[in-house]
Amino acid sequence: MVARAYTVAFEGVTAHQVEVQCAVTAGLPAFSIVGLPDKAVSEARDRVRAALSSMAIALPSKRITINLSPADLPKEGSHFDLPIALALLAALGIVPEDAAEGTVSLGELSLDGSLVPVTGALPAAMSAAEEDRILLCPRASGPEAAWVAATQVIGAASLADVVRHYTGQSPLPPSEPGEVSETGHLRDLREVKGQERAKRALEIAAAGRHHLFMVGAPGSGKSMLAARLPSILPPLSPAEALETSMIHSVAGLLDQGGISRTRPFREPHHTASMAAIVGGGRRALPGEISLAHNGVLFMDELPEFARPVLETLRQPIETGQVMIARANAHVTYPCKFMLIAAANPCRCGHMYDPERACARVPTCGEDYLGRLSGPLLDRLDLRIEVPPVRYTDLDLPADGDTSETVRARVLAACEIQDARFADHPDLRSNADVQGALLEEIGTPDSEGRELLGKVAERFGLSARGYHRVLRVARTIADLAGSDTVRKPHVAEAVSFRLTSPREV
Repeated sequence: MVARAYTVAFEGVTAHQVEVQCAVTAGLPAFSIVGLPDKAVSEARDRVRAALSSMAIALPSKRITINLSPADLPKEGSHFDLPIALALLAALGIVPEDAAEGTVSLGELSLDGSLVPVTGALPAAMSAAEEDRILLCPRASGPEAAWVAATQVIGAASLADVVRHYTGQSPLPPSEPGEVSETGHLRDLREVKGQERAKRALEIAAAGRHHLFMVGAPGSGKSMLAARLPSILPPLSPAEALETSMIHSVAGLLDQGGISRTRPFREPHHTASMAAIVGGGRRALPGEISLAHNGVLFMDELPEFARPVLETLRQPIETGQVMIARANAHVTYPCKFMLIAAANPCRCGHMYDPERACARVPTCGEDYLGRLSGPLLDRLDLRIEVPPVRYTDLDLPADGDTSETVRARVLAACEIQDARFADHPDLRSNADVQGALLEEIGTPDSEGRELLGKVAERFGLSARGYHRVLRVARTIADLAGSDTVRKPHVAEAVSFRLTSPREV
């Protein structure tokens, strides 16, 4: 007789159903696991044996075989402990077979039988809902999985609780969703003294999810501006929050099962490796660009990043997804992020100050920013110079719009885009538009077309640059509440596009 239980194997954020088959047959006593298990899965037999022993359940002196089907799909992670134990308990007649077959389970077992939380509970719950099964998981993972309302989630503290639940001795209550994480204290944009042009660029970037590159002397406020970007961003929609949380669930970053409506803000150090930025490693985990999905990736000191790391950003910026190809895995993660990059104009940072600049001006700036390739810079929609702030300005009171005021304008522009793309579920912002739809919504009036044509011819805009100007102009028009892209909108978009980071 073969007893069955079900679990999942993760491939990126996709959870593939795995059937755990258990056969207890006559023969020399043995406990084997087959079906491409990794080391952690193979060691499950010792954890399961010890957990059952702690419950005074002795394994029979027979041959126990666990098969993880499909056998050609790699199985990784300690979350296979609970389904293996559940299939074995069903084979021994301790829990009903139909109960085990109607459950998708995941969880790591301690030697005393307690269940340890694991990553990936949210994608597992999505998979269980598709198969119309109940999800069984550790109690600490229950609040995370319970956000999927289409399936019932049962959280157990130990294997003994699982047995008592399925035998009717002490049924476990369904898990409740975790708390929605509240936005903490966000820094106000009004705290930035001066830098009105940079603030305007930040507002445009937030409204249309455009990439922004800031070049300026040390201490001019580049990092300060980027740190205040979350205060003007719109909250995540329910669909975006679920997408982002699934990636964070696989990475093990969800705190106590809570889902946040705040957009991610990731700021990796410039010494980060390619696997850390793009994703990879032995289990092909998501990198910073995927953890910033639907949010912001802030890369300070951009030229200091390794050249191969920077070049790998080119395709994800265009496609919104990244495929991690390894010898044993091909995993695709979504990565629609807003790139905010900052750099000094040269290595010493004082190229604009004749009293403090080094003797190699302007060669030092050309060498330093020359580390950034033309194709990468062509993908950055907005490029601005952030000039130094005079010390006399620092004594002045805070001025300009508050983050709340700017955020209101950004939200109004985002609502216009939501209505515009209501029939296009794969589009969420102006930065995503291309092809015929871009021509339909982004083509300026006659004066705007004439100006853009002259600029494209005079400065040799690439086709990508031309289309990015149209997208930015469309966002500027949305901020102004204009149905049509007009000449002033095009002029402002062009002014941000023509600022070359190697010439500022």
